[in-house]
Amino acid sequence: MQTLTANDAKTRFGELLDMAQREPVQVTRRDRVVGVLVSARDYEAMRAFYADRLRQTVQQTAEGARAAGLTEQGLAELLADES
Repeated sequence: MQTLTANDAKTRFGELLDMAQREPVQVTRRDRVVGVLVSARDYEAMRAFYADRLRQTVQQTAEGARAAGLTEQGLAELLADES
């Protein structure tokens, strides 16, 4: 992974954009990573991956709750409880 300082990223912005099309680019400030620039394609792939992972987690949680005997009515009562 390439690394640029924030100042270099600012002065070489066009090059930074080109670099990010090939691989993620870390941007540092005071020797600390403050950001990572990725291509739009990689960003969309990451979003899709994490959305799918969230859907799977929600589905597994719902299946576990049903297996434990939680009903729609029971869920509604839990959500309505303000204590």
